[in-house]
Amino acid sequence: MKIASLTQIPAEKVEMDGAKDCQVKLAVTARDGAPNFAMRVFEVAPGGNTPLHHHPYEHEIYVMEGQGTVWREGKEVAIKPGDVLYIPADEQHQFKNAADQPFKFMCLIPAKFQKC
Repeated sequence: MKIASLTQIPAEKVEMDGAKDCQVKLAVTARDGAPNFAMRVFEVAPGGNTPLHHHPYEHEIYVMEGQGTVWREGKEVAIKPGDVLYIPADEQHQFKNAADQPFKFMCLIPAKFQKC
């Protein structure tokens, strides 16, 4: 069993083309013995965004803090703390910070796609 404070997990810069002012914390991964899911927490700085992209696996998202948008079917849709999202495999998506404070969300993906 792993029990940790998110404040103790180091943040890593998101290194994908098109990412701007975005960091990720690898909260639970295969390194922790998790065989099925990886839990990541993203923080997007004001004016920042994840890249517009797609991939062959689903996401489950929980918005934790701040105000943001998600690219959905060709337009940006507002999302806020407490919102949950399911993004199917291969659906194009992007998250943007829409405020002047950090935008944080938790993202779950199949463990086999998480690079530890």
